[in-house]
Amino acid sequence: MMLCSAAARPIPYLNNVDVLMTVPCHVSLYFPCSGRHVAQSPAGSPAKNSLTLKRRRTGPAPSRQMPMERSYSNARMANSFMYWNDCVDPDDLEAMWMDPAVRAEWIEVGETKGQKVHLSRDPDGQPYLTQTEMKAVADITVRRHFDSILDPEMICAIAELESDRKPLIMRYNKKTKETGLGMLQVFAKTAEWLAGGQGYQEYNVDDNPDLLHKPFINVYFAAAYLKWLTDYQNNQRSEEFVVRAYNGGTKKATHKSTLPYWKRYLVVKEALPSRKHVDAGPSSFHPTNPTSPGSNTNFTYWDSRASPEDMEDMWNHPEVCKEWTKSKEERGKVRFSQDSEKRPYLSRGEMKAVAEIIVSEYFSTKGIKVPLVCAVADTVSMRFVNGTGKKVGILGVDYKTAAWLNTELGYRAYRVDSADDLTKPFVSMYFGVAYLVWLSEYEGRERSNQFIIQAYIKGPEHVDLEAASCPLWLKVEQALSYYEEPKRDTGGCIIL
Repeated sequence: MMLCSAAARPIPYLNNVDVLMTVPCHVSLYFPCSGRHVAQSPAGSPAKNSLTLKRRRTGPAPSRQMPMERSYSNARMANSFMYWNDCVDPDDLEAMWMDPAVRAEWIEVGETKGQKVHLSRDPDGQPYLTQTEMKAVADITVRRHFDSILDPEMICAIAELESDRKPLIMRYNKKTKETGLGMLQVFAKTAEWLAGGQGYQEYNVDDNPDLLHKPFINVYFAAAYLKWLTDYQNNQRSEEFVVRAYNGGTKKATHKSTLPYWKRYLVVKEALPSRKHVDAGPSSFHPTNPTSPGSNTNFTYWDSRASPEDMEDMWNHPEVCKEWTKSKEERGKVRFSQDSEKRPYLSRGEMKAVAEIIVSEYFSTKGIKVPLVCAVADTVSMRFVNGTGKKVGILGVDYKTAAWLNTELGYRAYRVDSADDLTKPFVSMYFGVAYLVWLSEYEGRERSNQFIIQAYIKGPEHVDLEAASCPLWLKVEQALSYYEEPKRDTGGCIIL
């Protein structure tokens, strides 16, 4: 939970919660065996035209026993939390539908795009977000407003600890005389301070702090506060400092009172559904034999995004050859894997092979390590062929940078006539590695991996190495674990 003082600066203090309140909502009868909910009117009889049979969505429902629960008498807010449509704006709802995991989850339980989407409810009738929904809200918010610098899983883990992902939770702290609101337990004064003093003005909650119960607004201000803690006193802070300061304030970030919270956080974060459990790629969908009945033939082909010479190198790569043979690929007609939205992506085996080929052929004397290159790709593009957001291609290199590398620094092994060329894996890899090489010697000095990564993603002018770790570097370190392996001879490649 977070607090601001009257002097408009965060009070570095948060102690044990004394009172927990939940906003009343329609009563929900829960059938444990079937996982269904029947929505009823507050009087207990079925509401007219509102009988709803609904399966609980994927992911564990909140189960912790909260102390001293009581209702919050805001009927208007209570009524607004029957559906997702009532607590997010249309653009946010569209973004949720665009998230592959959310879309699959919603469709599985019978939700239909264009109609109201139900919020899941626990056995007591309280609405909550599934872990899939929580991850999507965090991902979308971080991508939109924080340039993907914050770790969405940090937000998800804190939401688990603070509220079990329940948006209508309120906690009153007798010592601080403040009430935490929503999934991340944001204090109204903190949101006002962040908006007024720190420039976070995407949402105005000054006149209506109840808006902090809404998922995207709550996560936005919580993420803003986490960002402020990350750079506290102009020093890049560790994940442990940020999490413990979020719980107890900056003065208690190293105090023994916040250590249990940090330990619980680590356990919760480790248990979150992680991308590393979906090793095939951004989703579990992989090409099937196109000649088999019912197979999907709407694929993007490697051969349309790579030269014949590069394709020959891929076929000659032992791991790729094995992978492609297993999925019954044919020379001249090799398909990219696709996620549930039919977006093409590289498997980690394919990513590693492209990196090895490019590094060994053009950068073998530059000391660039293949796992680090692959980890950058995982972090900036999730290995999507076309990139994500404003990041184009698997290495997220923009056209302006690639053209500069091509014309000014002489990297001309591949042509780059437009941004579309950067959606070709070998082209994006080539210019991405070239940029990493340039950053490794930025201003004539040999640079550390952490400098290179921060500079690559945020720009060299925004690098801060005073702290030993930061959320961005932690994400890259996690991605590195997917590619690190014992050193082997791969024809001149440098393996980390």
